[in-house]
Amino acid sequence: MRSKSARVFIIISVLISPLYGQKTLSKDDALAIALEKNFGIQVSKNNMAIIKNNSSLLNSGYLPSVSVSGGSNFTESDAEIAFPGQVLEDGSPRTNLNLNDQESKRYNAGVNLNYTLFDGLGRRFTYKILKEQFALSELQLRETIETTILQLYSVYFNVAQLKESTEIFKQALAVSKERQLRAESAFSYGQSNKLAVLNAQVDVTNDSISLLQINQQLDNARRDLNLLLNEPMDQQYQVETIVNFIPEIQIDEAIQTAAQFNVNLLQERQNTQINAYDIKVSQSGYLPVIGLVGSYGWNLNQSPASAFFPGTNNNSYSMSFGANLSWNLFDGRALTRVKNSKITLDNQKIRSEETKLRFERDLSNALQTYKNSLKIYTIQEKQVETGTYNFERSEAQYKLGSITSIEFRQAQVNLRNAQNQWTLSKYEAKLAELSVLKLCGQLLNISL
Repeated sequence: MRSKSARVFIIISVLISPLYGQKTLSKDDALAIALEKNFGIQVSKNNMAIIKNNSSLLNSGYLPSVSVSGGSNFTESDAEIAFPGQVLEDGSPRTNLNLNDQESKRYNAGVNLNYTLFDGLGRRFTYKILKEQFALSELQLRETIETTILQLYSVYFNVAQLKESTEIFKQALAVSKERQLRAESAFSYGQSNKLAVLNAQVDVTNDSISLLQINQQLDNARRDLNLLLNEPMDQQYQVETIVNFIPEIQIDEAIQTAAQFNVNLLQERQNTQINAYDIKVSQSGYLPVIGLVGSYGWNLNQSPASAFFPGTNNNSYSMSFGANLSWNLFDGRALTRVKNSKITLDNQKIRSEETKLRFERDLSNALQTYKNSLKIYTIQEKQVETGTYNFERSEAQYKLGSITSIEFRQAQVNLRNAQNQWTLSKYEAKLAELSVLKLCGQLLNISL
């Protein structure tokens, strides 16, 4: 009775001691941290911001272009003007005229306006393409988030499963150590032989090695979790080990609308619309382009005095408006662009059909995996009950001397394997469920 109480105390201590000094990270907390700090999600958000800027009115081509120009010019010159054959009133020859340090200054400034009034509707459909590309980027961000969430839960559940497995292996080690103490005590009183002690020591060693290995896997899994959460590698969390499965009726409802909300199918529809608009943009080359131009300018010319005229300051203002029209009556490149755009649209429709068929295959596979995983989980749960009952009976018979230590060890190993497989099947079933929800486009709409 005392040994059983001691074992229970050891197991409780093992289960409770790691909880102190470590923060508990719930699944919702992990999701919130990942959405905020995950590297892949941050990059996707920035890419979407770039596409949003590209799809704004400033990049649409609907706004006019306004430019300002200005300039100045300064010229300094020296000149000598000769008057050959010319005489003054007194009959003397007219002397040369020297004009030194003559300065000429010119200033100009202007504002120019250009606006495309009509471009064959190319601008209109280009703007629609930009809007569709922004909508596509939102879907791409959603796909990144869904993939990251599924990866996050996979790592999170891996940590949880390894944590449970660690406790299972610790419990098995505690049982083996107790058996070793019993064997050593029996040997010291002459009630057993040395072989029983050696067998017990070997089992303790094997269980200790198994525990070290499972702890190593747990540490690696925790570092994987920190990487996804963009947290320091030495950060340690306690994770939740309780798993709640979604009611089957909710899964059925999600499957019924899967084709409407699957992110890959939505992206293909978006790409098809973009390619359809691209044909319209190419066809806009068949129509004329009409533009408006306008300008307002100022000029100032300062000229120095010359031999015959005084210096002048010419200050002028000008304003002009106009319209222009260009129309390519025949452009072979425009015809080629239209043909290629139509072929691209056909290719996109083919890809969409392939994506749809692949989606149906993936959904069928995921649904079958999910159902099988639930069945395996139920079977493993019953296996744990059987293994526990067998172990308890074997332990009682071992203490009475009715069975050998080898038979007791086999019952112990069977229970440990059953418990480990049960906890593994639990998380595999939950991940299979999440995979189905991801394909149905409902992963972001459920609470774990």
